[in-house]
Amino acid sequence: MGIKVVLVGCGNMGRAMLSGWLTAGRLAQEDVAVVEPGHDNAEKARKLGVKVVAEPASLEHGLRPELIVLAMKPQSVGEVVPAYRTFAESGSAFVSVAAGTSIAAFEAILGSDTPILRCMPNTPASIGKGMMVLVANANVDGPTEKFVADLLSASGEVARIADEGLMDAVTAVSGSGPAYLFHFVECLTKAGEKAGLPGDVAALLARQTAFGAASLIIETEEDPAELRRQVTSPNGTTQAALDVLMGEHRLLELMEKAVEAARNRSEELGRA
Repeated sequence: MGIKVVLVGCGNMGRAMLSGWLTAGRLAQEDVAVVEPGHDNAEKARKLGVKVVAEPASLEHGLRPELIVLAMKPQSVGEVVPAYRTFAESGSAFVSVAAGTSIAAFEAILGSDTPILRCMPNTPASIGKGMMVLVANANVDGPTEKFVADLLSASGEVARIADEGLMDAVTAVSGSGPAYLFHFVECLTKAGEKAGLPGDVAALLARQTAFGAASLIIETEEDPAELRRQVTSPNGTTQAALDVLMGEHRLLELMEKAVEAARNRSEELGRA
């Protein structure tokens, strides 16, 4: 049937999504073409068995893919995307994972009648544990949105929102969120070392504890606050620690400031 999806950009996020599509059987190797000018990233894409070209002009003449996935940095949108307007004119839908770049910005380049979806994924998509959030313009029909959601579900959970204005908050919570947890594990490891644990033991305890706690939230579907209460004996060791973290809403206020900073930066990128 030919190429169904053209993936523009095969860096860490693009490659994570591509690997998920292929591994889960959502797409076959022959269904995908990758446009990637970078030598190293192009070679990594080729190892996944898909067609790879350096520029859109090298794609098969007359190609009419169902979907163009734009996996690029927001700073590259103005330079890269205009070359794909011919695909928009022939009916292809577009999905962007460029943080902070509005649907209106893509409509200005590709045409106001183009079906366009924005997606905010995160890096755990590389192991099928990601969080992807979608918002679509009015040109996206039900079958197209379902096709996109099915593709993305190969890499984790998919949520849809109707208000594009919430995408900056999505970026701040789930897009940037893994880095917050990674830093928490870093800090817990260092705290363990300071308490006298060998470095390798402290690292194992911090990593496995974070993994186990996150898994417990998912598998039990309990409210995290209830799980916290179950671990916390009155006047016990956990309570002593939480008095530090929760006293005067310290951690809550810190996380609110962190999310606000990330959201503000996402808004700034959208205006750039």
